[in-house]
Amino acid sequence: MAVPVSHKIRLVCVSDTHNASLLTGAFKLPKGDVLIHAGDLSNQGSLSELRKTVDWIEKADFKAKIVVAGNHDITLDQAFYTEHGSSFHNQHPQDPTECLNLFDSSPTITYLNHSATAIHLPAPKGYECTFKVFASPYSPAKGLWAFSYPLSKGSTLWDQIPLDADIVITHTPPHFHCDSAHGKDPAGCGALRQALWRVRPRLAICGHIHEGRGAEIVRWDPRMQDGMYREERVISWEDPGKGNKKQSLLDLTARSGMALHNDGSTEEVESPMNNRAVQTTPIVTYGEHPAPSLPSLSLETPDKCVQDDQPPSKPRNTEACPGRVGRQETCIINAAIMASSWPHKGSGGKKYNKPIVVDIDLPCLPCQPLRAG
Repeated sequence: MAVPVSHKIRLVCVSDTHNASLLTGAFKLPKGDVLIHAGDLSNQGSLSELRKTVDWIEKADFKAKIVVAGNHDITLDQAFYTEHGSSFHNQHPQDPTECLNLFDSSPTITYLNHSATAIHLPAPKGYECTFKVFASPYSPAKGLWAFSYPLSKGSTLWDQIPLDADIVITHTPPHFHCDSAHGKDPAGCGALRQALWRVRPRLAICGHIHEGRGAEIVRWDPRMQDGMYREERVISWEDPGKGNKKQSLLDLTARSGMALHNDGSTEEVESPMNNRAVQTTPIVTYGEHPAPSLPSLSLETPDKCVQDDQPPSKPRNTEACPGRVGRQETCIINAAIMASSWPHKGSGGKKYNKPIVVDIDLPCLPCQPLRAG
């Protein structure tokens, strides 16, 4: 069996562009391997809005482009638009099928609607990097918007995230992480946070809460006998591109000293989580700012416990632990481009963030030769 090698992959993450684009001058798109858009491509999902968005995404030079809708992209939720479309487009009704076809027919965009796919990227020296992505447009119901669900249904929805997902893209953030607007309570989904504890992907990319833009590295505590959904620690990212012309770079490579403790393990083996120590790589710097020096942690002495008022999903939680001890940390990223919220008046008009650029080492294997016949 071939031994995988690590290769640096650069992801450029955006969300909540709301019709802003490179053409409007709202933001610049750094170069990278993968472009991820976590929803709210438009304001009200009209064909003209979505066509302009698809146009700039298709022209962007990336090996892969992964796109999910958001609650404002109302025509892409066909059931919602059939029932409520007249409340938005009474004088100029839109065709949801035509709008959706913009994405389904695109030769360069991978459009996901609460589904998973494998992404294959060519790497140097005949290698290929493959990772599994799950992406969903849903967010907790608030007002009359698309792709919404009551909080009571959250567990059923997010239980569908596959346990072997490497990257999870959701429009909503999880509860307590990158989900706080100024002066308001955290607005993320508790059931999604529970699902991330269970799956423990390398990256969880979201948007929706504009003021929550940023990133946090979460170390999970997967033990269940002391209470589920525990976290051992959280490290907040300091944006090296804030207030200057530098990129908003989040460097998670081994070279940076901030590599995630997450090997993407999926094998079912007998390896109990109880009393297993978690080794911690010394933290050197985080972006251009010194990171706090943290001691080595053990699952026996967690320093943080967060729990949500959501019913547990026992069968899935049981599946989450055996053979997956290498999945210890997740970096949660809110990549909202729109920095202000409607009606934008109190913040001095519309303001925009930079895309968040993520460098991460992912395993690569030799490309398989094509079989003849």
